[in-house]
Amino acid sequence: MRTLLFIKILFLSFVFSNNANAEYRVYQYYVKSKLRMPIDQNGYLVTSTLDPVSYISYNGGANALKVDLLRSWVCVGHTGEHKELCKGPEENSGVFAQK
Repeated sequence: MRTLLFIKILFLSFVFSNNANAEYRVYQYYVKSKLRMPIDQNGYLVTSTLDPVSYISYNGGANALKVDLLRSWVCVGHTGEHKELCKGPEENSGVFAQK
């Protein structure tokens, strides 16, 4: 009897599990090269799904880059099929003025 109840619960959990949503975190960095090269002297903004440690490691290491984390936020969905990352809460609420 318990086995039958367990199988029913297991079946229902599979049926209703299609409503699950994925999440990912987006990070915004200010990146500046530590290397003294004539090009790339200015810093630039980067928006990525890589966490700070992974971003630094993937892009040359701590000796090559100075990375300052500006902000991060959580997005619903996934980034497959080359979809754009979601905008931050400030952009969605209209806090930043459009020029």
